[in-house]
Amino acid sequence: MSAPSVPSEASAPKDPQGRPTVSEREARQVAEDAREQGWRKPSFAKEMFLGRFRLDLIHPHPVPASEDVRRGEAFLAKLREFCDREIDGALIEREARIPDEVIAGLKELGALGMKIDVKYGGLGLTQVYYNKALSLVGSANPAVGALLSAHQSIGVPQPLKMFGTQEQKDTFLPRLARTDISAFLLTEPDVGSDPARLATTAVPDGDDYVLDGVKLWTTNGVVADLLVVMARVPKAEGRKGGITAFVVEADSPGITVEHRNAFMGLRGLENGVTRFHQVRVPAANRIGEEGAGLKIALTTLNTGRLSLPAMCVGAGKWCLKVAREWSGAREQWGRPVARHEAVGEKISFIAATTFALEAVVDLSSQMADEDRNDIRIEAALAKLYGSEMGWRMADELVQIRGGRGFETAESLSARGERAVPAEQMLRDMRINRIFEGSTEIMHLLIAREAVDAHLAVAGDIIDPDKSFSDKAKAGAQAGRFYARWLPKLVAGTGQLPGSYAEFHPSGHADLSVHLRYVERTSRKLARSTFYAMSRWQGRMETKQGFLGRIVDIGAEIFAMSAACVRAEMLRTGGDHGREAYQLADVFCRQARIRVEELFTRLWSNTDEIDRKVVDGVLSGTYTWLEEGIVDPSGDGPWIADATPGPSGRENVHRRIG
Repeated sequence: MSAPSVPSEASAPKDPQGRPTVSEREARQVAEDAREQGWRKPSFAKEMFLGRFRLDLIHPHPVPASEDVRRGEAFLAKLREFCDREIDGALIEREARIPDEVIAGLKELGALGMKIDVKYGGLGLTQVYYNKALSLVGSANPAVGALLSAHQSIGVPQPLKMFGTQEQKDTFLPRLARTDISAFLLTEPDVGSDPARLATTAVPDGDDYVLDGVKLWTTNGVVADLLVVMARVPKAEGRKGGITAFVVEADSPGITVEHRNAFMGLRGLENGVTRFHQVRVPAANRIGEEGAGLKIALTTLNTGRLSLPAMCVGAGKWCLKVAREWSGAREQWGRPVARHEAVGEKISFIAATTFALEAVVDLSSQMADEDRNDIRIEAALAKLYGSEMGWRMADELVQIRGGRGFETAESLSARGERAVPAEQMLRDMRINRIFEGSTEIMHLLIAREAVDAHLAVAGDIIDPDKSFSDKAKAGAQAGRFYARWLPKLVAGTGQLPGSYAEFHPSGHADLSVHLRYVERTSRKLARSTFYAMSRWQGRMETKQGFLGRIVDIGAEIFAMSAACVRAEMLRTGGDHGREAYQLADVFCRQARIRVEELFTRLWSNTDEIDRKVVDGVLSGTYTWLEEGIVDPSGDGPWIADATPGPSGRENVHRRIG
């Protein structure tokens, strides 16, 4: 999981479209350079992957300040009333567009400025209440939630808040708090999670930069007023160059929204293809230094990713409500379907998982607000776990509803039944496993952070570009580290029967047994990771199946920890404590089964034979298996041409308000 230095940009070869061509190792190095290198604050998840269960970092559960609660609850009450009165999810689904008056109403409510400081005209909500608001509005319609999230979580406000100059904040944040919608533009037709090949350029020209290139999947881009654009500044004498972030006015000459994309879900999403041709951007609109763009994007996502699992929490709550009402009303063989075990276990899964996912999001959000811990891994785990479990809950709801789950809400209503959009929920939730880092990319990102301590002390040993003396020095350093670390993985608090006794209050389920399991599992996870690194060394980065399972185990035990801590907080606060303990208990029991299966699959799997089959598929060995079908796909290239130049298409950008 290391890489050599990248050749200078001036000498890097280009493909026919002017896109940089880089090797896998060079691409990894670009990502490595962009990640936050140090750990200046404690991290519960980082310690967990190292076999150290630091319950003290999350327990007692942190709580928001009373004034933050008052302001947050007051806004949620207004937002709930607005959602009930103004957001017609069926209309948005039918017309594939959020009505302008709904967006205008959200602006008037201040929803565009939920995370913007009050001194700039925003509401100044905490991360906790921002996420609760997204969960609420996303339950009314996920496309509306996506619009608000893309605007504030990854759009212009967050990078300006973290990296902008005071002049930039004074200029743009008041607009973004009340009137202007923003979008984030990184992805290109042939560049997704591999930004090393970014082709959009920003060439310095006097006091400006001139942008050229094409951006794909620009959420909010069709209606945005302000854009955050990632572009490559050429390296030159006295100029660092590299991927750089800019604030760009969406109506600047040379910008064309060439297409509004349509998807299987989130039909109201204003997502498009945006072309830049000789677009002049003032140098004053550059965020941070040249070459800092990717670091800005990744740092922004450290907390921005929490918005997605927050909306998954809302989806889980809705799935639970519908499952409860429907399975109590629908009878089969003389009793409600909920009373049949095959259906009941699905309901139990939805209830327990919704509780745990809300625990993960609220805990991570409150830690983000307090800023005492480094939550980059926690936020990534929340996104990964929320998107996977949210999809599973929606899928189980469709199964519980049976044929009615597959039928559209419009059809159900037309024949006289309740218009329950279960199939729409399934379609809308599917993108979450891809948005803001696919599950596969999240596995690799989290795995890289999880092994950071190992690479810090032993990375030079497995780096083929390091000299013998460097390797010898690293070997001595690693020897000292592992001599202290490895013995601590043998035994711990999880082996003491009476530990975590406060999580076994009289008359409640026993959660202490689950925390002891988490502590033991944390050490087992660390031992497994160390063994794998010793076994595969430099080839570890290619073992993506193994790394994914390691991360999934970490996600499960993080969720178990959060669920237990939340249950105890609710108990001591006198708020549904007994029921919370029961939900946490059943969730932990379900999670433990999944964890044990993942541990088995670490070493008993088909990874090697899968690679051989893939080789065969790509070489055409199995093309005979594809016979007997017709392919309804249309003609055209797999990836659209993104050669820079003027647009020949109509501009479909539309301004709201």
